[in-house]
Amino acid sequence: MILTYKYRLKGKRAKRQLKRFAYATNQVWNFCVATQKDTQRRWKNGSKTNWKTHFDFGALTKGVSKNLEIHAQTIQGVCEQFTKSRDQHKICPRFRKSSGTKRSLGWIPFQKQSRQTDSDSVTYLGNTYRFFGAKRRPLPTTAKGGSFVEDSLGRWYVTFHVEVDELPKGNGEVGIDLGLKTLATCSDGTKIEAPRTYRLWETKLAIAQRAGNKQRVKAIHSKIKNIRHDHLHKESDKLAKRYGLVAVGNVSSSKLAKTRMAKSVLDASWLIFRNYLRYKVSRHGGRFLEIDEKFTSQACSSCGNCSTVGRPKGIAGLGIRSWSCDSCGAYHDRDINAAKNILKIALSVQRPVEENRNPIERSVA
Repeated sequence: MILTYKYRLKGKRAKRQLKRFAYATNQVWNFCVATQKDTQRRWKNGSKTNWKTHFDFGALTKGVSKNLEIHAQTIQGVCEQFTKSRDQHKICPRFRKSSGTKRSLGWIPFQKQSRQTDSDSVTYLGNTYRFFGAKRRPLPTTAKGGSFVEDSLGRWYVTFHVEVDELPKGNGEVGIDLGLKTLATCSDGTKIEAPRTYRLWETKLAIAQRAGNKQRVKAIHSKIKNIRHDHLHKESDKLAKRYGLVAVGNVSSSKLAKTRMAKSVLDASWLIFRNYLRYKVSRHGGRFLEIDEKFTSQACSSCGNCSTVGRPKGIAGLGIRSWSCDSCGAYHDRDINAAKNILKIALSVQRPVEENRNPIERSVA
């Protein structure tokens, strides 16, 4: 399994040099965009022109590394990422802006052959950049390619792709129902409270916005993001270590973000939490499933009855937090009942035991 290790770079000199490299990277990207738009224009006019692959873009940009003063493999990486984005979204990506208020954040990809690493530094085109965090999380010798990236506050980071070993697998099975006040409710009754970070910083953010202090606004947004992601990382790590099967409801953030609950929905970050669970459970050798949570709040987890009388239904029924089954009389907490139903669905769709293809073991059996 491959993970991304991210370290923050030290020094102001690194910022000046990397900004220059980022400008050159943008020129390569914009050339690919212009070439793609020209190809689409020719196609609309009836010309039989094939869409260019990243090999074609690499051939067109061959020899420009000396003029742009960036590594040739960086140019290849830009061309490859451009074609991946184009093919994935089935649309030509936008131009990258190098100046102005809407300037694109810096990005400089590199390969393993185009950089040299030490215990706490990376060398690119003869320039050595030191980074924080090497003692807390040492960089393995198996690190592959990566990139230099910039955040909204102008801070630069270096990322590496690292191949990691599989960790011990958990033994339990759990269904998880996602919510707002409670981020996640597990089928065993455990509840993970939502930090509601945005609400805690909302007043300070409003003051900075009214004062027109853009740098302060960016700093507060960065603080909110870091606190939120730290909480999601810690909680998802606990679940991945404890359970071998994790089933989560597929509640949609995009739909609920159009309601009056938009701030709370976006602050909960359900999609990020699911993504963290997915790769962490996979690293521990477990299984992660996204389950259609339709009717999981209404169906009784004890008898399976799915009556709508006195039970939560849709956005209007969000105020109903507990109810009793009119069929078997069981009393349910809304979220725990949904989590139990999610786990039941996950267990019903588990892969069957594979046939043993070892001829010796078959003959002994």
